[in-house]
Amino acid sequence: MARQQEIRSVLATVPYSEAELDQLRAVFAPAPVTVASARDDAAIAEALAHVDVAVIQGDLDQRHVAAPNLRWVHCDHAGLTRSAMPEVFEKGLLVTGSAGRSAAALAQHVFFFALSLAFDAYGLHDQHRRHVWRGLEDYDARLSLWGRTMGIIGLGHTGAEVAKLARAFGMRVLAHRRRDVPAPDTVDRLYCAELGDTVEPLLRESDMVVIAAHLSDETYHLIGAPELKLMKRTACLINIARGAIVDEPALVAALEAGVIAGAASDVFETEPLPPDAPVWDAPRMIITPHMTPRLPDRTQRSIDVITENVRRYRAGEALLNALEPHHVFSRRASEGPTA
Repeated sequence: MARQQEIRSVLATVPYSEAELDQLRAVFAPAPVTVASARDDAAIAEALAHVDVAVIQGDLDQRHVAAPNLRWVHCDHAGLTRSAMPEVFEKGLLVTGSAGRSAAALAQHVFFFALSLAFDAYGLHDQHRRHVWRGLEDYDARLSLWGRTMGIIGLGHTGAEVAKLARAFGMRVLAHRRRDVPAPDTVDRLYCAELGDTVEPLLRESDMVVIAAHLSDETYHLIGAPELKLMKRTACLINIARGAIVDEPALVAALEAGVIAGAASDVFETEPLPPDAPVWDAPRMIITPHMTPRLPDRTQRSIDVITENVRRYRAGEALLNALEPHHVFSRRASEGPTA
């Protein structure tokens, strides 16, 4: 539970339009809002000397940890891995994000991957390019998504949206989450780490395994060679979360050996993905460059999260999308923020 707090002054470095910034000013009123470019180090340093709340474009850094009066930082994106530093919790700094603002788009990205893998989009494109009609061997033996099982690791905003779409596609849905809280009715079977459940049964039963979990010390390389060997040889792995949750060399080896049927990822442990990274040439691998088409109201969704959190902060209630100690990631990754 957050302590009830008065908001005295605010720094905003988000690239909002003037109308959107006016919404922020109204939300934080009567506290004044100092607007600065994320690249204006001097203006940011001046503001951080006195503000108690900051709404920033990227992730927090040591400037925010050292700011004398800062009590709450909202990072205006979904992935807070770079902000999940031990010193944040040592200081008692509240850190929140805009998780959920792009969940519907990310779920659609998952199904772009799932359909591409199920329908062999690469093979069809190559056939098209070569002007070949029905040149794919045993294509009639392929299975569509209907009636198959999707396993979702991480049942937050994105995982829940993926479950909705999976149900719409007629799929059976399994999910694994950290906390023992009720599952939405779009999930047929829920496994919880707090109850001692592992991801193993989900991996064994699923035809499509979707990674939608937070990256933390607990989930780093959660999927490695042993976990890939548990999957069906006909199954595919999809990562829409963070690259370092999957052991990339183990994934490449599994694809080369035919341990799993295919994989797709929008995220990688090193980003930008180096041109000589072996995963580029892994068979049956689909890659997108950590880039998802945005929702038309994405910024408004962020403002809605901030608005609710301002109310909660002033009332002393727990904040939405708040960093917690189990989110700590001690390795500093080169991945960019998620949407």
